Amino acid sequence: MERTHIPSGPTAGPRTAAVWSVLRHELDRHRDHRLTVVDVGGGTGGFAVPLAEAGHQVTVVDASPDALAALTRRAAEAGVAERIDAVQGDGDALADLVAPASADLVLCHAVLEVVDDPAQVVRALATVLRPGGAASVLVAGRAAAVLARAINGHLDLAAALLADPHGTAGSRDTLRRRYDADSAVDLLTAAGLQVEQIHGVRVLADLLPAAVAEADPQAVLDLELSAAAHPPYRDLATQLHLFARRARS
Repeated sequence: MERTHIPSGPTAGPRTAAVWSVLRHELDRHRDHRLTVVDVGGGTGGFAVPLAEAGHQVTVVDASPDALAALTRRAAEAGVAERIDAVQGDGDALADLVAPASADLVLCHAVLEVVDDPAQVVRALATVLRPGGAASVLVAGRAAAVLARAINGHLDLAAALLADPHGTAGSRDTLRRRYDADSAVDLLTAAGLQVEQIHGVRVLADLLPAAVAEADPQAVLDLELSAAAHPPYRDLATQLHLFARRARS
């Protein structure tokens, strides 16, 4: 199969560098094969389009018809419309939208913090994967949310986030839950997935003043990647990225 490299540009920024680093390694393991990818909550195709450009077949499941329309336009402009399928639906309904054991790679980014039943969604992820298939899961980090609110002077919200068992700050919070590394691992493990890697995403990217980030973007990127895999810096990231695999037998 003729293949291209995943393009640079938005995929190389410090906000997504840790995720793409892990995904590139997985793609390299299958460099001679076209993978079947399912992107749950993939929206306008920030990950789906580059993966399709690299030669893979991607199904994007998203609840927003507007996001899927934008995805379709973006895929057409990139010349990969035939490699991307847009399916409207919620993450909770994944098991009814995608055939079991049909995907080599499943992406589930910024979904588990908003769905009704995250355990159900993760079980569906595991079911959709072929034996040996991998899941890329990105969740909101609890510690970062507490620190961010405290630093901005919202001590009441920081205290609420710290005390709440789900890591939320009440009814006005935009997220239904947040995770630390242990709770995220437990969620995936309970569904039969084996967590292989955990990285922090946006460890520093959300903290640095714009002037610092713009002065030396490569240094920021290098530092972000260096901190991503190392506690305690990893655990203070805005998001946590878990890479897990379904057992082969």
